Amino acid sequence: GVKMIRRIKNIQPLSNLQLRVCFDDGRVVLYAVAEDVRDIPSYAPLKELTGLFEQVKIDQSRSCVYWNDEIDLPSDAIYEYGCELSPAAA
Repeated sequence: GVKMIRRIKNIQPLSNLQLRVCFDDGRVVLYAVAEDVRDIPSYAPLKELTGLFEQVKIDQSRSCVYWNDEIDLPSDAIYEYGCELSPAAA
């Protein structure tokens, strides 16, 4: 079947390189970017450059978040691998 594009409604950078991400369908997840920073060398600046992580943005299609030209995350990865938060906690 056709994969639905997971559109991001908003994002909030939290401590310890975590992102709280709300999707259009109401799902809210906590995504540990720290794991990507550990596994993917090009993500290292997120840990090393003070303030960079907090500058996370959503691209125009709302199917991706990014920090700069080198570092981005597709929404479906966040959707799939993030820890779902109960709506009460959101």
